[in-house]
Amino acid sequence: MSKQIRIVMGGYGPPTTTHSRALKLIGDRLEAECGDAVDVKYVWNVMDFGYRGEEVLWMAEQGVLTIAYQSTSYSTDRVAELEFADLPFLFDGLEQARAAMDGKLGSYLRRKIEERIGYRVLGYFENGYRHVSNRLRPVRTPADMAGMRIRLQPSKIHCRTFELLGAVPVPCDLKPGLEAIRSGAVDAQENPLANTVDYGAHTFHRHITLTGHCYLSRGIYANRTAFDGWPEALQSTMTKAVREAVTTQRELAVKEEETARKTLETAGCEIVDLTPEEREAFVRAVKPLHDEVRKRFGEEMFALLGKQ
Repeated sequence: MSKQIRIVMGGYGPPTTTHSRALKLIGDRLEAECGDAVDVKYVWNVMDFGYRGEEVLWMAEQGVLTIAYQSTSYSTDRVAELEFADLPFLFDGLEQARAAMDGKLGSYLRRKIEERIGYRVLGYFENGYRHVSNRLRPVRTPADMAGMRIRLQPSKIHCRTFELLGAVPVPCDLKPGLEAIRSGAVDAQENPLANTVDYGAHTFHRHITLTGHCYLSRGIYANRTAFDGWPEALQSTMTKAVREAVTTQRELAVKEEETARKTLETAGCEIVDLTPEEREAFVRAVKPLHDEVRKRFGEEMFALLGKQ
């Protein structure tokens, strides 16, 4: 590696988030093993520079960023198969979700992404299980969501999910979504607890329901031209660094969720833990969506989950 290689890694959160900390772990590993052969830079939050969170995608594809992460939901318009990963109540728990994304399902989605977009997909950070917060009332049944305007990621599957639950979907990027939460233009939002706290949504939404309705991953995308042009030794180091960072990020995310719950309780938010019977009512409400996706993608996609 005679010529120094600059690697710019970026995302859409402050340096304190689990995803930013994981990027730093990757950079530290590269610098430790490659020394002056690499020049690692960070753009922690592109929104600080006037961009939208979703714009990290074109930045990575065009090479403005070398490495970026973003929720897979943001690429469903270009890779329809990613809609499968947006299905509510798809996984049985964290262990099974991680195994699927690190295994056959993640490999299948990686191939589909790389077929259509100029990335190398290096792995999947955990965005975790998502829960509903709102400013109107406690939610224990789908009927409690009737008429609620809810900010969602721009995904047809997310929108269809909450239509079936009786809510009014308002799909938009993060920044306008946060503005809508603050202004009251939307009544609800859904996110992991840590995001709800980090974004300050809990100061406007006092009602939190632990629906755990969806597990999402954040793809780790490398600009394909840059990555493919690296020496094999650097490609190998990056791949190993990402693998280690993913493991650490997931551990941090679990701890962050526990801390976020305590923060919500201290802030006086009302947290609803659904009983198994109450959760099953949500599962039943969205079953038509699973049936629709089964017709679109076939049983083969469901077989990739690795369920016994």
